[in-house]
Amino acid sequence: MSVQRSTHSIKLPLMFMFMGVAMCVLVAGRNSQQTQPQVAPPKTTWVKPIELPWGDRALDTRLTVDLSDRTVYVYRNEKLMASYRIAIGQSHWETPSGTFRVRQMVKNPTWKHPLTDEIFPPGDANPLGDRWIGFTADEQMKLGFHGTKDEHLIGQAVSHGCLRMKNREVRSLFEQVSIGTEVTVRP
Repeated sequence: MSVQRSTHSIKLPLMFMFMGVAMCVLVAGRNSQQTQPQVAPPKTTWVKPIELPWGDRALDTRLTVDLSDRTVYVYRNEKLMASYRIAIGQSHWETPSGTFRVRQMVKNPTWKHPLTDEIFPPGDANPLGDRWIGFTADEQMKLGFHGTKDEHLIGQAVSHGCLRMKNREVRSLFEQVSIGTEVTVRP
């Protein structure tokens, strides 16, 4: 019994070898026509800009709350832009002093009463009004600026620690701050 080798098994590898040689000649021929060698462009380094977890407005805007005169002051680039009267925390629910950052901004918030756990959905019956600007939150207490349905109480110590504002004024404040805006609360 004799085994015959197919002519195709020899032709295929030879064909691929010749194609490879032809490609090398073509590439070399193309490069030989250039008069100047290719020079790599200068290496540039791209540095990713620092991304802050808050917006640009947070960098140039700050709020100062003066609990003694019950006013919040809005500064942009160290220039006083606005001031608003506020209601502050009542006895045993005092608004804490310190430096904070805006952490939440909510239109039409839902509120949970801190004593009864009753839930108030957005709407006229919601004690927060239609804006919430939260500047501190821990397991025990969530504090922020919000509107009120009882605007006649502005200027008094009546809240559970939050800073109540007239609804139209908290809407204005909402447009002037962003997540990350510094809030300093002074006694």
